[in-house]
Amino acid sequence: METLKAGGFSLTWLNGGVTNLDGGAMFGVVPKALWSKKYAVNELNQIELRTDPILIQKDGYNILVESGIGSGKLSEKQKRNFGVAEESKLIQSLIALGLTEGDIDFVLLTHMHFDHACGLTRKENDSWVSIFDKAEIITSDVEWNEVRNPNIRSANTYWKENWEAVAHQVKPFNKEREIIPGLKMVHTGGHSDGHSILIMEDEGQTLIHMADLMPTHAHSNVLWVLAYDDYPMTSIDQKQKWMTYGLSKNAWFTFYHDAVYRAVKWDESGRTIVEELERKK
Repeated sequence: METLKAGGFSLTWLNGGVTNLDGGAMFGVVPKALWSKKYAVNELNQIELRTDPILIQKDGYNILVESGIGSGKLSEKQKRNFGVAEESKLIQSLIALGLTEGDIDFVLLTHMHFDHACGLTRKENDSWVSIFDKAEIITSDVEWNEVRNPNIRSANTYWKENWEAVAHQVKPFNKEREIIPGLKMVHTGGHSDGHSILIMEDEGQTLIHMADLMPTHAHSNVLWVLAYDDYPMTSIDQKQKWMTYGLSKNAWFTFYHDAVYRAVKWDESGRTIVEELERKK
């Protein structure tokens, strides 16, 4: 497991599973001749995308960012369609760090698409139950409203088995919320209407988790947005805003999906990586 320390924050990447999705969908209108130079693609035109939650620790708090794709939740057809090469070992990762599900204080969900929310619940005696039953689960109020009342497009990714059992734990926020000193969630929209990002600032250091506005380092170009984005122009606007902010702060940009890097720093232009934390394979 890779760990990054910045200020009083310690970030550790856990094993939440891996998918392989269509590269064209992940880069939208960008030609394959361009994006394939920046991110590896297989013979099926798929790119590897991790679904690895980040454990943030500071001031005695254990904070989980996203929850992975779960284990035993996807059907064989779903695993095939989503190119699942490995299911989650999230609980095993926590145990290796001397933690249990009950030690998690907050679960932060930038949004609640299945590949971020499947790890919230498991089946016991034919019922879905909360895994992190002592945690406060936080997402934006816009996201939470759509999760419970999905439209014709989003119904395919907001699954009742991921949220009904944890509904009593969910504390939605409006626009922005400070989770602990130095860590806040900010509603951006874009990828989903309720999508949020994380900003961490402490001791003069900044980390930004752009979530699915920038799922991999290869998406750093503000115009390179996903075909999966519900509101692509909002994605572009918010990417431009927060990347500009991060670059001005010499920030670390962290990733949930990237199969190559856990985090990177770019130069002021945003084109050249000057520091990185690679994923160990």
